[in-house]
Amino acid sequence: MEKRIYGVLGISSIMANWNADFTGYPKSMSDGTVYGSDKALKYPMKKMWDDEGKKVLYIKSMKFGENNTLIPKSIKERYEDIFHVDKLEDAKDGKEVLTNLLSAVDVKNFGATFAEPKAKVNVSITGAVQFGQGFNKYEGTTAEEQQILSPFRDAKDEEKKEEAKNSTLGTKITSNEAHYFYPFVINPMTYKEWIKLGVTEGYTEEDYQNFKRTALVATTSYATNAKEGCENEFAIFVETDPDLYLPNLSEYITFKKEEEINVIDISDCTEILSAMKDRIKNVEVYYNPYTTKLVSTIEEAKIYNIVTQKEV
Repeated sequence: MEKRIYGVLGISSIMANWNADFTGYPKSMSDGTVYGSDKALKYPMKKMWDDEGKKVLYIKSMKFGENNTLIPKSIKERYEDIFHVDKLEDAKDGKEVLTNLLSAVDVKNFGATFAEPKAKVNVSITGAVQFGQGFNKYEGTTAEEQQILSPFRDAKDEEKKEEAKNSTLGTKITSNEAHYFYPFVINPMTYKEWIKLGVTEGYTEEDYQNFKRTALVATTSYATNAKEGCENEFAIFVETDPDLYLPNLSEYITFKKEEEINVIDISDCTEILSAMKDRIKNVEVYYNPYTTKLVSTIEEAKIYNIVTQKEV
Protein backbone atom coordinates (compact mmCIF):
# COMPACT_ATOMS: atom_id res chain seq x y z
CA MET A 1 0.00 0.00 0.00
CA GLU A 2 1.64 3.22 -1.19
CA LYS A 3 0.29 5.62 1.39
CA ARG A 4 0.31 6.47 5.08
CA ILE A 5 -2.87 7.10 7.09
CA TYR A 6 -3.32 9.45 10.03
CA GLY A 7 -6.52 9.67 11.99
CA VAL A 8 -8.55 9.92 15.17
CA LEU A 9 -11.28 7.67 16.56
CA GLY A 10 -13.85 9.14 18.94
CA ILE A 11 -15.64 7.02 21.57
CA SER A 12 -18.57 8.23 23.67
CA SER A 13 -19.35 6.72 27.07
CA ILE A 14 -22.76 7.50 28.58
CA MET A 15 -23.35 6.00 32.04
CA ALA A 16 -20.72 3.37 31.23
CA ASN A 17 -17.13 2.61 32.17
CA TRP A 18 -15.02 2.59 29.01
CA ASN A 19 -11.69 1.79 30.67
CA ALA A 20 -11.45 1.17 34.41
CA ASP A 21 -8.30 1.14 36.52
CA PHE A 22 -7.68 -1.44 39.25
CA THR A 23 -9.91 0.46 41.67
CA GLY A 24 -12.86 0.19 39.28
CA TYR A 25 -12.95 3.92 38.53
CA PRO A 26 -12.43 5.33 35.02
CA LYS A 27 -8.71 5.42 34.31
CA SER A 28 -7.20 8.84 35.00
CA MET A 29 -3.89 10.67 35.27
CA SER A 30 -2.51 12.17 38.46
CA ASP A 31 -4.08 15.54 37.56
CA GLY A 32 -7.52 13.93 37.23
CA THR A 33 -7.62 13.83 33.42
CA VAL A 34 -9.68 10.82 32.34
CA TYR A 35 -8.28 8.71 29.52
CA GLY A 36 -8.56 5.29 27.90
CA SER A 37 -5.67 3.03 26.99
CA ASP A 38 -5.05 1.75 23.48
CA LYS A 39 -5.80 -1.77 24.79
CA ALA A 40 -9.38 -0.73 25.60
CA LEU A 41 -9.90 0.31 21.98
CA LYS A 42 -8.14 -2.68 20.41
CA TYR A 43 -10.08 -5.30 22.38
CA PRO A 44 -13.55 -4.69 20.82
CA MET A 45 -11.89 -4.77 17.40
CA LYS A 46 -10.20 -8.10 18.15
CA LYS A 47 -13.43 -9.47 19.61
CA MET A 48 -15.34 -8.49 16.46
CA TRP A 49 -12.74 -10.16 14.23
CA ASP A 50 -12.80 -13.26 16.42
CA ASP A 51 -16.61 -13.43 16.23
CA GLU A 52 -16.33 -13.21 12.43
CA GLY A 53 -14.11 -16.29 12.41
CA LYS A 54 -10.87 -14.48 11.55
CA LYS A 55 -7.57 -15.61 13.08
CA VAL A 56 -6.98 -13.59 16.25
CA LEU A 57 -3.99 -14.61 18.37
CA TYR A 58 -3.93 -12.17 21.27
CA ILE A 59 -7.35 -12.67 22.82
CA LYS A 60 -8.28 -14.58 25.94
CA SER A 61 -9.64 -18.07 25.39
CA MET A 62 -10.37 -20.76 27.95
CA LYS A 63 -9.91 -24.49 28.47
CA PHE A 64 -10.47 -27.05 31.21
CA GLY A 65 -7.34 -27.97 33.17
CA GLU A 66 -6.79 -30.50 35.94
CA ASN A 67 -9.97 -31.49 37.78
CA ASN A 68 -11.92 -29.60 35.09
CA THR A 69 -10.74 -26.25 36.44
CA LEU A 70 -11.41 -23.48 33.95
CA ILE A 71 -8.14 -21.75 33.01
CA PRO A 72 -6.91 -19.45 30.19
CA LYS A 73 -5.00 -21.00 27.31
CA SER A 74 -1.29 -20.24 26.99
CA ILE A 75 -0.01 -18.39 23.92
CA LYS A 76 1.38 -21.71 22.66
CA GLU A 77 -2.05 -23.34 22.98
CA ARG A 78 -3.76 -20.38 21.33
CA TYR A 79 -1.29 -20.52 18.42
CA GLU A 80 -1.87 -24.25 17.96
CA ASP A 81 -5.63 -23.71 18.12
CA ILE A 82 -6.03 -20.97 15.50
CA PHE A 83 -3.39 -22.30 13.09
CA HIS A 84 -4.56 -25.92 13.44
CA VAL A 85 -1.18 -27.41 14.33
CA ASP A 86 -0.62 -30.27 16.75
CA LYS A 87 2.52 -28.89 18.38
CA LEU A 88 4.19 -25.52 17.96
CA GLU A 89 7.62 -27.10 18.46
CA ASP A 90 7.06 -29.31 15.40
CA ALA A 91 7.08 -26.34 13.00
CA LYS A 92 9.70 -27.00 10.35
CA ASP A 93 11.37 -23.59 10.75
CA GLY A 94 11.01 -20.01 11.98
CA LYS A 95 9.69 -18.85 8.61
CA GLU A 96 6.61 -21.02 9.02
CA VAL A 97 5.92 -19.53 12.46
CA LEU A 98 6.43 -15.95 11.26
CA THR A 99 4.21 -16.49 8.22
CA ASN A 100 1.47 -17.80 10.49
CA LEU A 101 1.86 -14.94 12.95
CA LEU A 102 1.54 -12.29 10.24
CA SER A 103 -1.57 -13.98 8.86
CA ALA A 104 -3.40 -13.32 12.15
CA VAL A 105 -5.49 -10.18 11.69
CA ASP A 106 -4.61 -8.68 15.08
CA VAL A 107 -0.88 -9.25 14.59
CA LYS A 108 -1.05 -7.85 11.04
CA ASN A 109 -2.58 -4.65 12.41
CA PHE A 110 -1.21 -4.19 15.92
CA GLY A 111 1.96 -6.29 15.99
CA ALA A 112 3.00 -8.84 18.60
CA THR A 113 5.66 -9.99 21.02
CA PHE A 114 5.97 -13.73 20.55
CA ALA A 115 8.28 -15.23 23.16
CA GLU A 116 7.62 -18.93 23.42
CA PRO A 117 10.52 -21.17 24.55
CA LYS A 118 9.36 -24.11 22.42
CA ALA A 119 9.03 -22.07 19.21
CA LYS A 120 11.77 -21.86 16.60
CA VAL A 121 11.54 -18.08 16.70
CA ASN A 122 11.18 -15.45 19.43
CA VAL A 123 10.26 -12.15 17.84
CA SER A 124 8.80 -8.70 18.39
CA ILE A 125 6.69 -7.42 15.49
CA THR A 126 5.91 -3.70 15.40
CA GLY A 127 2.37 -3.27 14.09
CA ALA A 128 1.51 -1.11 11.10
CA VAL A 129 -1.31 0.43 13.16
CA GLN A 130 -0.24 2.42 16.21
CA PHE A 131 -2.71 4.06 18.62
CA GLY A 132 -2.03 6.78 21.14
CA GLN A 133 -3.91 7.12 24.43
CA GLY A 134 -7.48 8.35 24.15
CA PHE A 135 -8.00 11.45 26.26
CA ASN A 136 -11.46 12.53 27.39
CA LYS A 137 -12.23 16.01 26.06
CA TYR A 138 -15.48 16.57 27.94
CA GLU A 139 -14.97 18.79 30.98
CA GLY A 140 -18.16 17.72 32.77
CA THR A 141 -17.13 14.10 33.38
CA THR A 142 -17.75 12.72 36.87
CA ALA A 143 -17.65 9.19 38.29
CA GLU A 144 -20.96 7.69 39.43
CA GLU A 145 -21.02 4.89 42.01
CA GLN A 146 -24.04 2.57 42.21
CA GLN A 147 -24.72 0.09 44.99
CA ILE A 148 -25.93 -3.28 43.74
CA LEU A 149 -27.92 -5.74 45.85
CA SER A 150 -26.90 -9.35 45.34
CA PRO A 151 -29.51 -12.15 45.40
CA PHE A 152 -27.07 -14.31 47.41
CA ARG A 153 -25.65 -14.17 50.93
CA ASP A 154 -21.90 -14.11 51.43
CA ALA A 155 -20.85 -17.60 52.60
CA LYS A 156 -17.85 -16.07 54.39
CA ASP A 157 -20.26 -14.43 56.80
CA GLU A 158 -21.79 -17.71 58.00
CA GLU A 159 -20.33 -17.23 61.48
CA LYS A 160 -21.95 -13.80 61.70
CA LYS A 161 -25.49 -15.13 61.91
CA GLU A 162 -27.24 -11.81 61.59
CA GLU A 163 -25.23 -10.63 58.58
CA ALA A 164 -25.57 -14.01 56.85
CA LYS A 165 -29.28 -13.37 56.45
CA ASN A 166 -28.63 -10.33 54.29
CA SER A 167 -27.62 -10.20 50.65
CA THR A 168 -24.17 -8.87 49.92
CA LEU A 169 -23.67 -5.54 48.19
CA GLY A 170 -21.67 -4.91 45.06
CA THR A 171 -20.64 -1.69 43.37
CA LYS A 172 -20.90 -0.53 39.76
CA ILE A 173 -18.86 2.52 38.80
CA THR A 174 -19.53 4.50 35.63
CA SER A 175 -18.87 7.90 34.11
CA ASN A 176 -21.88 10.16 33.75
CA GLU A 177 -20.52 11.07 30.32
CA ALA A 178 -17.12 11.01 28.64
CA HIS A 179 -15.81 11.50 25.11
CA TYR A 180 -12.47 9.89 24.27
CA PHE A 181 -10.38 10.78 21.20
CA TYR A 182 -7.70 8.31 20.09
CA PRO A 183 -5.01 9.33 17.59
CA PHE A 184 -3.58 6.68 15.29
CA VAL A 185 -1.20 6.26 12.39
CA ILE A 186 -0.91 3.45 9.85
CA ASN A 187 2.56 2.99 8.39
CA PRO A 188 2.79 0.14 5.81
CA MET A 189 6.57 0.55 5.62
CA THR A 190 6.79 -1.10 9.06
CA TYR A 191 6.71 -4.49 7.32
CA LYS A 192 9.45 -3.74 4.79
CA GLU A 193 11.92 -6.20 6.36
CA TRP A 194 9.29 -8.91 6.76
CA ILE A 195 8.40 -8.58 3.06
CA LYS A 196 12.06 -9.13 2.16
CA LEU A 197 12.07 -12.30 4.29
CA GLY A 198 9.07 -13.59 2.35
CA VAL A 199 6.79 -14.05 5.38
CA THR A 200 4.13 -11.48 4.38
CA GLU A 201 2.97 -9.49 1.38
CA GLY A 202 2.92 -6.41 3.61
CA TYR A 203 0.10 -4.20 4.81
CA THR A 204 -2.33 -4.03 1.90
CA GLU A 205 -5.30 -1.90 0.89
CA GLU A 206 -7.50 -4.83 1.88
CA ASP A 207 -5.94 -4.80 5.37
CA TYR A 208 -6.60 -1.08 5.67
CA GLN A 209 -10.23 -1.34 4.55
CA ASN A 210 -10.79 -4.18 7.04
CA PHE A 211 -9.27 -2.06 9.82
CA LYS A 212 -11.41 0.96 8.89
CA ARG A 213 -14.60 -1.10 8.67
CA THR A 214 -14.00 -2.56 12.12
CA ALA A 215 -12.75 0.63 13.74
CA LEU A 216 -15.98 2.44 12.84
CA VAL A 217 -18.37 0.00 14.53
CA ALA A 218 -16.50 -2.33 16.93
CA THR A 219 -17.13 -0.29 20.08
CA THR A 220 -20.83 0.09 19.31
CA SER A 221 -21.10 -3.64 18.62
CA TYR A 222 -19.33 -4.66 21.84
CA ALA A 223 -21.85 -4.77 24.69
CA THR A 224 -20.95 -5.88 28.21
CA ASN A 225 -22.33 -4.65 31.50
CA ALA A 226 -19.63 -1.99 31.77
CA LYS A 227 -19.36 -1.17 28.05
CA GLU A 228 -23.05 -0.91 27.20
CA GLY A 229 -23.39 2.83 26.64
CA CYS A 230 -20.07 3.11 24.82
CA GLU A 231 -20.32 3.89 21.10
CA ASN A 232 -18.28 4.97 18.09
CA GLU A 233 -19.17 8.63 17.60
CA PHE A 234 -16.41 10.10 15.43
CA ALA A 235 -13.57 9.21 13.09
CA ILE A 236 -11.26 10.96 10.68
CA PHE A 237 -9.00 9.20 8.17
CA VAL A 238 -6.34 11.23 6.35
CA GLU A 239 -4.59 9.33 3.56
CA THR A 240 -1.23 10.86 2.61
CA ASP A 241 1.93 10.24 0.62
CA PRO A 242 4.01 7.49 2.28
CA ASP A 243 6.74 9.95 3.31
CA LEU A 244 4.49 12.67 4.77
CA TYR A 245 4.61 13.11 8.56
CA LEU A 246 1.72 14.77 10.37
CA PRO A 247 1.37 15.66 14.07
CA ASN A 248 -1.11 14.08 16.47
CA LEU A 249 -4.45 15.29 15.04
CA SER A 250 -6.41 14.65 18.24
CA GLU A 251 -4.63 17.67 19.76
CA TYR A 252 -6.43 19.89 17.23
CA ILE A 253 -9.93 18.58 17.97
CA THR A 254 -12.23 20.09 20.59
CA PHE A 255 -15.43 18.82 22.17
CA LYS A 256 -18.14 20.82 23.92
CA LYS A 257 -21.88 20.74 24.53
CA GLU A 258 -24.38 23.30 23.26
CA GLU A 259 -27.75 22.90 24.98
CA GLU A 260 -28.86 19.39 23.97
CA ILE A 261 -26.30 18.66 21.25
CA ASN A 262 -22.61 17.74 21.21
CA VAL A 263 -20.18 19.81 19.16
CA ILE A 264 -17.00 18.31 17.70
CA ASP A 265 -14.81 20.99 16.14
CA ILE A 266 -12.02 19.88 13.78
CA SER A 267 -11.49 23.25 12.10
CA ASP A 268 -8.07 23.64 13.76
CA CYS A 269 -6.90 20.70 11.64
CA THR A 270 -7.58 22.77 8.51
CA GLU A 271 -4.42 24.86 8.62
CA ILE A 272 -2.22 21.78 8.91
CA LEU A 273 -3.99 19.81 6.20
CA SER A 274 -4.31 22.82 3.86
CA ALA A 275 -0.56 23.40 3.99
CA MET A 276 -0.03 19.78 2.92
CA LYS A 277 -2.97 19.37 0.54
CA ASP A 278 -0.80 18.57 -2.49
CA ARG A 279 0.48 15.52 -0.59
CA ILE A 280 -2.85 14.43 0.88
CA LYS A 281 -4.76 11.88 -1.16
CA ASN A 282 -8.07 11.71 0.67
CA VAL A 283 -9.83 12.89 3.85
CA GLU A 284 -12.89 11.12 5.30
CA VAL A 285 -14.77 12.28 8.39
CA TYR A 286 -17.44 10.23 10.18
CA TYR A 287 -19.76 11.52 12.91
CA ASN A 288 -23.20 10.93 14.42
CA PRO A 289 -25.48 13.69 13.12
CA TYR A 290 -28.31 12.63 15.47
CA THR A 291 -26.34 13.62 18.57
CA THR A 292 -23.54 15.81 17.27
CA LYS A 293 -22.84 18.95 15.27
CA LEU A 294 -19.60 18.78 13.29
CA VAL A 295 -17.61 21.97 12.77
CA SER A 296 -15.24 21.48 9.84
CA THR A 297 -13.58 23.72 7.28
CA ILE A 298 -11.43 21.03 5.67
CA GLU A 299 -11.69 21.43 1.92
CA GLU A 300 -12.71 18.42 -0.16
CA ALA A 301 -13.24 16.25 2.94
CA LYS A 302 -15.90 13.58 2.47
CA ILE A 303 -18.36 13.63 5.38
CA TYR A 304 -20.20 10.45 6.40
CA ASN A 305 -22.91 9.47 8.87
CA ILE A 306 -21.10 7.04 11.19
CA VAL A 307 -24.35 5.18 11.91
CA THR A 308 -25.55 4.61 8.33
CA GLN A 309 -22.07 4.87 6.67
CA LYS A 310 -23.69 7.07 4.00
CA GLU A 311 -22.25 10.36 2.78
CA VAL A 312 -23.95 13.50 4.09
